[in-house]
Amino acid sequence: MFPIEKYHFASSVGDAVQALAADEKAKIIAGGTDVLVRLHGGNSDYDRLVDINGLSELKEIKIDGEGNILIGSLATFTEIMEHEVVKKHLPVIAESLATIGGPQVRNSGTMGGNICNGAVSADSACAALIHEFDLLIEGLEGERTESINGFHTGPGRTILQKGDLLKYFCVRPENYKGFSASYYKYAMRGAMDIATIGCGAAVKMNGDVIETLKLAFTVAAPTPIRCKNAEKAMENKTITEETLQTMADALEEDVKPRDSWRASKDFRLHLIRTLAKKVTQQAVDNQGGTH
Repeated sequence: MFPIEKYHFASSVGDAVQALAADEKAKIIAGGTDVLVRLHGGNSDYDRLVDINGLSELKEIKIDGEGNILIGSLATFTEIMEHEVVKKHLPVIAESLATIGGPQVRNSGTMGGNICNGAVSADSACAALIHEFDLLIEGLEGERTESINGFHTGPGRTILQKGDLLKYFCVRPENYKGFSASYYKYAMRGAMDIATIGCGAAVKMNGDVIETLKLAFTVAAPTPIRCKNAEKAMENKTITEETLQTMADALEEDVKPRDSWRASKDFRLHLIRTLAKKVTQQAVDNQGGTH
């Protein structure tokens, strides 16, 4: 038995917001792949739950008339990976979600939970950063839009406030049209382990020249991050061993890896440099670029 003290099954988005706002300890349960593990471990911070699984509108994945792609916060990893809109326009999202756990986890877990739990190692965070997700959030004051840039404020922390419920991720056309992308997760046991380092890159090419690079990492700093100095180092450059090395050198201004039982700081920095070059090259190749 799980030590659940209070449980509320939300009947609507508004009902969920009110229930979350009324109880300072209340936590959302969606897929349960994080919450139930913590409850099983006896974590009393998760014993008052607001269940949003009845909010079927939050499972929707669609592209609107303006080209915005909307992904509901309750859509499972598998539903997102298998959706035609995602496979056609945002394949790096499917690529990154495929690295999460096994089929049972992917059939239950949600990208909403993966992003909102604030984990530094969230496997979907790199894709969210390089495609510059907007987050549509319902709160006590109504709906608002927040950027994924700055959404994470520290390990396990986000800008979400009391009563907030993420409804949709929105990817605007200017953040995916003309881009190709790639993701790589380095972990000791592959999908069955959390990332030692995760790296994603998106590029827009002008012939053989990189017009725009967006580069992101997980577990390279206290939050998932974009790497502005490394990105700038590759602007209007062709991709060569020399330019890739210049980009890798610039990363030292962007990242703040740490020592942990999983990997040393020096090993993480080696991975960061190596994966940045690997993933950037793959993103260029995916757009038809050359070595």
